[in-house]
Amino acid sequence: MKKNTKKIVTAAGIAAGTAAVASLYAYVTIKALIDTALDREMPKVMEKADKRISGEKSSDEFTNRMESASESLAVQPNETVEIIAHDGEKLVGHYFPCEKPERVIIAFHGWRSSWHRDFGMISDFWYKNNCSVLYVEQRGQNNSSGEYMGFGLTERFDCLDWLNWEIERCGSDIPVYLAGVSMGATTVLMAAGLQLPPNVHGIMADCGFTSANAIWEHIAKDNLHIRFGIRSAIADRMCRRKIQVGSKEHSTVEALKHTHVPVILVHGADDHFVPVEMTYENYTACTAPKDLLIVPGADHGMSYFMEPEKYENAVKAFWAKYDRPRCEA
Repeated sequence: MKKNTKKIVTAAGIAAGTAAVASLYAYVTIKALIDTALDREMPKVMEKADKRISGEKSSDEFTNRMESASESLAVQPNETVEIIAHDGEKLVGHYFPCEKPERVIIAFHGWRSSWHRDFGMISDFWYKNNCSVLYVEQRGQNNSSGEYMGFGLTERFDCLDWLNWEIERCGSDIPVYLAGVSMGATTVLMAAGLQLPPNVHGIMADCGFTSANAIWEHIAKDNLHIRFGIRSAIADRMCRRKIQVGSKEHSTVEALKHTHVPVILVHGADDHFVPVEMTYENYTACTAPKDLLIVPGADHGMSYFMEPEKYENAVKAFWAKYDRPRCEA
């Protein structure tokens, strides 16, 4: 009897120890992921994990073209703009006015990126089509202040602050479009659920994810090959501590169920970072007028590079429909 009891106690101890180690591993791995996702400074332990996180398989041709376009846009003359956001953070933008603008675009870049990197290739198209453009530096990145990025959860309110600046600068008569790539797309799509001024005629979203929790789950399971189950609750608590809002609290899907602003959604069919299924979810949920462009063979953020003519035609058709005043429902 004593031997059996000893075996049971030993087994229980091993099981408890294994569970403790598993819980510790779950905590450590998800902390590294959330710190990487939200902190301004990339944790050193994750600095070499970029490709694993994104799963991207971009070609040298795309990388070289993007870097060249980025460098070109970065040195173009522009007006650097600073505003104070609703929560006191300093936000920086770069304004490129057009001589005879037909519309204004406010453009939001993606996660751990920059305005000239994400929009370098498309900037000439916008300029040649009479668009004044304000390129925003997202909070928690580059020259804007903020200790953390927010995966759209906090940045969506920054859209309102930039719209207030645009109205003061350009008036309320010219059509305005919110544009974004990757996390910037999620930012403007989440903003669609807010009360936007009537001069916002449309939203242009390229390869956005549906929510912070959804993209973290995808990256953990499909790119990093770690289980997300128990980590989801841990991630949500960590997110709430850092940015005072939970990772499951808002989504583009919910925002698009309650918007009247026209939306064009673009996504590469071979996106390994943000699965194209998320754009299909957004398209299905959207109750406003909506257009959809899926680009075969395009990985994350590569749609314009792969099919510039199709992309430009889709955007010009969108403008042709919605440059006119927007009717409020």
